[in-house]
Amino acid sequence: MKILVIVIGTMLVLAGVIFTAQSKSLLGPQSSFMYSNPSWTINGFMFIIVGIVALVLAIIFNMGFRDKLKHHK
Repeated sequence: MKILVIVIGTMLVLAGVIFTAQSKSLLGPQSSFMYSNPSWTINGFMFIIVGIVALVLAIIFNMGFRDKLKHHK
């Protein structure tokens, strides 16, 4: 489960970076609907934030489960 959350979080961050770069005219073809579109800057930042939150939660839960395992031994 933790691996799945890490993969999804990483993919969300990467997608957010790509969306933001396209909206800032740094990446992608000019014919794209995201190219130079300010609303996709906001969408990209939201994807990045959600991805970072997922990664942080995966790390926190991993640390919590390690502590519980240490106390049971």
